[in-house]
Amino acid sequence: MSIDIIVLRPEADFQRVDALPPDTFSIAYRAPDDADLPALMKQARAMVIPAVGPKLPAALFEGSTVKLVQVTGAGLDRLDEAALKKLGIAVANVPGGSNSAVSEYAVTCASTLLRRLAWSDAEIKAGRYDAFRKRMMADNLAGLDGLMVGVVGLGVIGLAVAQAFHRMGARISYFDPAPRDLKAAAAMDAQSLTLDELMRTADVVTLHVPLLPATKGLIGDKQLASMKKGAILINAARGGIVDEAALVAHLESGHLGGAAVDVYSTEPPTADNPLLQVKGEAAARLLLTPHIAGVTRQSAAFLFRSSWANVARLLKGEAPMNRVY
Repeated sequence: MSIDIIVLRPEADFQRVDALPPDTFSIAYRAPDDADLPALMKQARAMVIPAVGPKLPAALFEGSTVKLVQVTGAGLDRLDEAALKKLGIAVANVPGGSNSAVSEYAVTCASTLLRRLAWSDAEIKAGRYDAFRKRMMADNLAGLDGLMVGVVGLGVIGLAVAQAFHRMGARISYFDPAPRDLKAAAAMDAQSLTLDELMRTADVVTLHVPLLPATKGLIGDKQLASMKKGAILINAARGGIVDEAALVAHLESGHLGGAAVDVYSTEPPTADNPLLQVKGEAAARLLLTPHIAGVTRQSAAFLFRSSWANVARLLKGEAPMNRVY
């Protein structure tokens, strides 16, 4: 049987959210290391891949009949752009499909850390209700209203996150040399700052940039040291943007009020990752999640259905939407 589409994620992912492909598609569901994948590449016309996962070697695409790689998300760091361009293979993504999920994640994490919700849960379960309530009251904890939220990367997702914080009453600043929508930024009275200015002045810093040579290690010891005492850092972008050891040091010193980390330098994080070695109160101020900031039932359904619709365009001889290169 001939195969039109190779999908590098389980069929169950699509079944779970009622977003299966049309019955007319001829599909092979495979893992990146399956032995028959190279042979299938020589008959398929499209490949559908999740945005998160190991990098796909350029050699996999050499001599293939694949004309489109459709990413079921926004991130493209699994692919070798130069190699695919040279081979004439189009790449498309689904921009903005996770906007609502990531925005909800960022606001929820910020509130959880600022108001010590997870920390207080652990303290109450440990029998320290009275002592911890008195401490929370004495520390005069803040909510989001009126705080300065600094958004690093005002692209499709970053803008949605900024708007979500704005709706909660926060003031917005951002760092982005080429913001996607200046009118939308102006509507929030958002301030454009240098990265140094943003790190110094924000109460909450939330990261929404891709992992590129220019952003690798973007947030290191210097940037973390410059943050306001008690400030919160949220990384729902990509691992490698934040120096994990430096982040741990600033949590353990008490300088940072908390951090939420959804992405890691290596995924899954290895046992020696500094983020897994945090002890004491610093651990209570660190919220770790397994790269799911953009994952909800609703966002997954939208991403999958949009991806299938784009593959259908290719199979009908039409140009794909949201082509990145």
